[in-house]
Amino acid sequence: MLILFCGVTAMYFVMPSTINRLGEFSVWIFESAAQHAVSATSFTTYFTHAMTTFALATGPIVLVVAIVGLGVNLAQVGLIFTAKPLEPNLDKLNFAKGIQKLISTRTVYELAKDILKLALIGVVGYYAVMSEMKSVPALADMSVPQILSFSGAAMFRVAIKCCLILAVLSIIDYAYQKWDYEKSLRMSRQEIKEEMKNTEGDPAIKARIRQIQRQAAFSRMMGDVPKADVVVTNPTHIAIALRYDVETMSAPTVIAKGQRLVAERIKEIAAEHEIPIVENKPLAQALFKACEIGTEIPSSLFRAVAEVLAYVYRLKGKH
Repeated sequence: MLILFCGVTAMYFVMPSTINRLGEFSVWIFESAAQHAVSATSFTTYFTHAMTTFALATGPIVLVVAIVGLGVNLAQVGLIFTAKPLEPNLDKLNFAKGIQKLISTRTVYELAKDILKLALIGVVGYYAVMSEMKSVPALADMSVPQILSFSGAAMFRVAIKCCLILAVLSIIDYAYQKWDYEKSLRMSRQEIKEEMKNTEGDPAIKARIRQIQRQAAFSRMMGDVPKADVVVTNPTHIAIALRYDVETMSAPTVIAKGQRLVAERIKEIAAEHEIPIVENKPLAQALFKACEIGTEIPSSLFRAVAEVLAYVYRLKGKH
């Protein structure tokens, strides 16, 4: 920003002298045109004077622009000396790649944009100049300073109209460039999958790990069934294994539960180890919904479970 500010400030001081030089040269052309015959000598004189004036008038502007451009480049990337651009690159001679670059979407867009710019500027410039042509006949009655003033004002109006068109095109181009840039940042479906795989792990491996964990939990649960005091069923769909130890537990605990095939397996193991199986549909459903494996039963079910355990203890007492 500092470099650009210095450049604008320098242009502010340079432009008046440039305009004055060009204005003085124009006045000299008009005043001396009638004093010289058309010849090779007069043409050389006019051409030499014109080139010298143009160089002196535009030289400071070109110098300021060059310094600002160099300063901005140094501020962005620093001072870099490299011979890499001079290295031979055979890929640049690849005809197929060259054709691909020529017919790429980006190239077509840039070509269409440039053609549209030229067309619009040409149309606007033509109509702007034609609107100024209405006042050209009146120049015959004007003095040289008046003609120069009119010419400068006319060129300024034409330039303003062309700049407005360029501003509109620039806004449209900015909107497209922003949309294209944001689109290029979006990841494809495959890239999203790869990103998730890298950050969260392979879904297949995670699924396999979960399967192994479920199998291990199932094995532990089935291994705890022989420790149960009673299995409550519903009668075929649900099975809940309960254990109660007066010394270590404050309430009966669910050590295994399951539905359908798992329930059948729990009952098979209970039968193998002579664990009482009690059919109580309401209690089985309530326990299945309210309790997780390894948790104590809620106080609302104490009475119903106590009755079941009392019944089991009486059976064991008979034996």
